[in-house]
Amino acid sequence: MKNLGDVIAIGGGGFGRNPKHNLIEKYILKQANVKKPNILFIPTASAEDKSYIVNFYSCFSRLECSPSHVTFFQRTPRLDSLVNKADVIYVGGGNTKSMLAVWKEWKLDKMLLKAYQNGKILCGVSAGAICWFEQGITDSWASNLNTMDCLGFIDGMACPHYQEEKDRRPSVHKLLKNKNAISGYAIDGGAAVHFKKGEYYKSLQFYSNSNVYKVSLVDGNVNESQLYIDKLEP
Repeated sequence: MKNLGDVIAIGGGGFGRNPKHNLIEKYILKQANVKKPNILFIPTASAEDKSYIVNFYSCFSRLECSPSHVTFFQRTPRLDSLVNKADVIYVGGGNTKSMLAVWKEWKLDKMLLKAYQNGKILCGVSAGAICWFEQGITDSWASNLNTMDCLGFIDGMACPHYQEEKDRRPSVHKLLKNKNAISGYAIDGGAAVHFKKGEYYKSLQFYSNSNVYKVSLVDGNVNESQLYIDKLEP
């Protein structure tokens, strides 16, 4: 078996909203187990929003790491060398469906799989959280929340923003009952779920009252169980 890395899926929040926020960001960097990890930001899902990229550098330039980012809508650099150099790959939020389509066109999905198989830390928020799973619940369509097939590095489904957006919980329950969604993880903004070598490791809280839930359909009813959570302290 190859040396599978870590996946850290964040339900919402963090540097994208406040570049001075760094609790989950410090935790992510620590998982690399190197003194000054190279962290690569991939802001494809936000159409490479400039303020988002600025927030990334505002946050991570204050931490013990070497930050860089990749763009697809200007002249695109050699992707394989950037991915190979990275210890941590952080994917930003936005439109999951559009992001994955761009990645596949550039074969970044295959490079990310190789990075994962070589023990890298893969992480991200919202679209950047669900992309690693077998299935994600996404608002890529304006009309309603939908499930979509994602990269499949982690088994099961993931839904971000679980308590932040009023439509999320009822939509997840409906999708499960209609058998349009598979069992998985519902992640509040301010919470994250950490996997090691493809297996659940722990749940993390970096905003108060934020949680992670395991959701599934049992005998026609939705079972929602709150997972034990580790609180990250400043």
